[in-house]
Amino acid sequence: MDIDLAAKHAEAMLTALGLPYDSEHNDRTPRRFVRALAEMTAGRLVDPGRHLEVTFPSVSDNPTMILVVNVRFVSLCEHHLLPWVGRASVAYLPATGARIVGLSKLARLVKEFAARPQVQERLGEQVVTTIERMLDTTGVACLIRGAHSCMNLRGVEAEDASMVSSHLLGRFRDDPAVRAEFIAAVGSANSLGGGG
Repeated sequence: MDIDLAAKHAEAMLTALGLPYDSEHNDRTPRRFVRALAEMTAGRLVDPGRHLEVTFPSVSDNPTMILVVNVRFVSLCEHHLLPWVGRASVAYLPATGARIVGLSKLARLVKEFAARPQVQERLGEQVVTTIERMLDTTGVACLIRGAHSCMNLRGVEAEDASMVSSHLLGRFRDDPAVRAEFIAAVGSANSLGGGG
């Protein structure tokens, strides 16, 4: 990553757009802009799946749904390079006798996949397919609600609009009762003040 070169290009872009950056107040704006982009896309430099490599024995012979609700994240729209913010709820059903991961690992997975130029549909798919690949499960689900500034603040300016996407594998996709349990659990957590 060449911050100096990127800052020079940012200066050229701002100049071409007629945006001044030469006062004492904003002469470092090109460099700040570049550093902000680098920070918001740092997830592309790591493998989020590594968080699922440390597992623990299950404490039950009758595994139930493991669910983390409302993981807050910030991402960058790959089409406009504008931020979008969201919350992801992630669940999986361990196979009988399968090892499990710590709950924080699911949150880390979401946040690192989000920290790159991204679209919401891909983010959810990356989360569920990584969990399915790395853990012994009978189903994986991810529900994301995102507010996209490329739609909320520009273009159509739909200020309060959000996008909801669901990504379902295994029993979450094939078993209506399991899917309904997941949706109800996410809704219940939201109604208790867990965010939305």
